[in-house]
Amino acid sequence: MIALTQNEVLKIFFKKKIPLIIALLVIFISLFSYGQKYAYDRNIQQFEAESGGVAFDWRALTTQRLDDLRERSSNEFIPENVRASFDREIEQLTYFIDNDINPVTPTASKFSVEFVEQGIILFIPLLIVILAADLVSNEFSKRTIKILLTRAVPRWKVLLSKYIALLIMTTVLVFVIAVLSTSISYLFFREWGFSEPIVTGFSSFEGTLISDSTILISRFQYTLLIYSLLWFVSVVVATITLLISVVVETSSSAIGIVMATLIGGQFLQFFLSDWELVKYFFVTNLDMTRYLTGSYQPIEGMSLTFSILVLSIWALVSLITSFILFNRKDVLV
Repeated sequence: MIALTQNEVLKIFFKKKIPLIIALLVIFISLFSYGQKYAYDRNIQQFEAESGGVAFDWRALTTQRLDDLRERSSNEFIPENVRASFDREIEQLTYFIDNDINPVTPTASKFSVEFVEQGIILFIPLLIVILAADLVSNEFSKRTIKILLTRAVPRWKVLLSKYIALLIMTTVLVFVIAVLSTSISYLFFREWGFSEPIVTGFSSFEGTLISDSTILISRFQYTLLIYSLLWFVSVVVATITLLISVVVETSSSAIGIVMATLIGGQFLQFFLSDWELVKYFFVTNLDMTRYLTGSYQPIEGMSLTFSILVLSIWALVSLITSFILFNRKDVLV
């Protein structure tokens, strides 16, 4: 098993898709870092120009953001769910000001977390799909599966070695995302920010933001928490992708199916949020970081525990189905 797993890890590691994934990460992280730095500097310049040359202060800039949100929230023509999102951000920013917590100044650690929060729904799962889609299907399309199965090992061990290798490479990818997003953004912001305080534990009840259960932790601890959730989501997506890779016989088909599922799931969540069954779809539960910030939840009844349970069931069923299908799959054609 160890030899099989080592072989599968090396097969994944030396494929051309690894440099592609790293290149995509470097490009997007650099662009987002530059964009955030540019927007921040522009806000400072605008603030100092409007205040008659008064030195920048994060409280004043946060207050300015609050005023803008209140004005937008008072617009009677905006959708109710958008208004609820504005109201929660207003309550959070008010809490930050009252407790002397700077939510404005960008740092490398803050950017790393925000990159995960924005990418956990689609961008990072797509990277996992690129990594895992051809794990089995490529063996069938190139007919190398026959050679692999001639070894004196049962089929389930062959697939298990592939799955273990996939878990290892998924963990490595999550680590690479953390390193690249932190180091590249530091080149722009010149601040690590791991020791700054952050408040988490916000919850929402009947349209009201609840801050009674919030806790104050360091940015480093919060980053570990966010990346733990990202790792869990990545493992689930990788496991589901493994199933698709077993079912189809070409890597392009596997990538297309999973990508269509991820994108289609976002449309389902947006247009059919009132449908009870939508919250049991795995794509709907990928954005687990929103539970830590008290962000608006489009489907009632969802929670962190609920999403962990739903995603775990999806992963377990996908894994069991993968082994059943792989053991029964005809590879003699």
